[in-house]
Amino acid sequence: MGFNSLNTPSRTIMTPGPVEVDPRVLRAMSTPILGQFDPAFTKLMNEVMEMIRQVFQTKNRWAFPIDGTSRAGNEALLASIIEPGDKVFVPIYGRFGHLLVEICERYGADVYSIQCPWGEVFDPDVVIAEMAKISPKVVAIVHGETSTGRMQPLEKIGKACREQDAILVVDAVASIGGVEVKTDDWFIDGLIGGTQKCLSVPAGMAPITFNERIEKLILERKKVEAGIATAEDEQYQRSRMAIASNYFDLAMLMDYWSPRRLNHHTEATSMVYGLYEGLRLVLEEGLKPRFIRHLLHEKALVTGIQAMGLKLYGDSEHKLPCVTCIEIPAGVDGESVRKMLLKEFSIEIASSFGPLQGKIWRIGTMGYSCRKENVLAVLGGLEAVLIRHEVQVNRGEALQAAMDIYAAEESAMTIL
Repeated sequence: MGFNSLNTPSRTIMTPGPVEVDPRVLRAMSTPILGQFDPAFTKLMNEVMEMIRQVFQTKNRWAFPIDGTSRAGNEALLASIIEPGDKVFVPIYGRFGHLLVEICERYGADVYSIQCPWGEVFDPDVVIAEMAKISPKVVAIVHGETSTGRMQPLEKIGKACREQDAILVVDAVASIGGVEVKTDDWFIDGLIGGTQKCLSVPAGMAPITFNERIEKLILERKKVEAGIATAEDEQYQRSRMAIASNYFDLAMLMDYWSPRRLNHHTEATSMVYGLYEGLRLVLEEGLKPRFIRHLLHEKALVTGIQAMGLKLYGDSEHKLPCVTCIEIPAGVDGESVRKMLLKEFSIEIASSFGPLQGKIWRIGTMGYSCRKENVLAVLGGLEAVLIRHEVQVNRGEALQAAMDIYAAEESAMTIL
């Protein structure tokens, strides 16, 4: 049998990831392939590293992408610093905290965790008090939890980690490029981002950064693996074990991304092009204006949802600005609504996981998907579909309320 040429449907993607890819990123990804050690390409690699530093707000030496989806970034950082028996503390307030636990356990860590109800976040003092009891080597935590639409405050926790000599590893996949993430100011030792969310690049890379505290752990481990530890390093000879993964070994990846350019893998050239352009566009827009844009469209969406008569889910004080969670009205088949919205309006929104499956919808306003036309489209489409499902909504109010937000913003800009 023959196969047709690729012809995917046009969608308005309003999920918490993946999101619509900026057309300029798609164009960049279609440019000619270069060899991975071509000087033109290694120059591009250096520029990507610098752009990651600026977007992640860090002066760290090490900032580069891991080839693979966001989970690859989490695994690379954790696998490279965790040894069997290490104490790792993971505060869980949604699905992706459980993922961090699983990764750490697979590398032999002794994992301690606490949980709070989904839809809430931790009081930082609770986390800090638990750290004092455990004395963990590593604290791993999610910054923006897309499963619940919440955002965990980190600054106080980061400072406590530094005071208690614990390594802080943060999953900022959902927040980087959409909300403020201050790697250095918040005392974050290792940070993982993602391409397919607020950076508006296809899934397939995980930009990371880590500081000299993590670099020291990695180099000590590498020294023992190479058999060059000295007598005074005997404690490391007894305790340091080789990382189980070759692909995610940061020591090897550091050699690859350093001026030495020691071959580790064949770089995903087109993905580097896409990441370059995605990061360039973030910096061209400016971090502060970009964060303000995400807040504006969040406000318009939330105002419209509430004007429609629907209820928001979760603790409003700690809402993740780029993910809005909506309670599914009683008696409504949430999946039927999603399917009709996709079929009739070509708009995709998300359901959720675990205890929230079938209870909430999640709408993402991230990166290139975070636009006025998208917000108005999803509000209009959702209202129409809910009416077809015989849900009592305030007809016509959602779009008008959102348009009022945009009109007020345009008026304020005119005055300025």
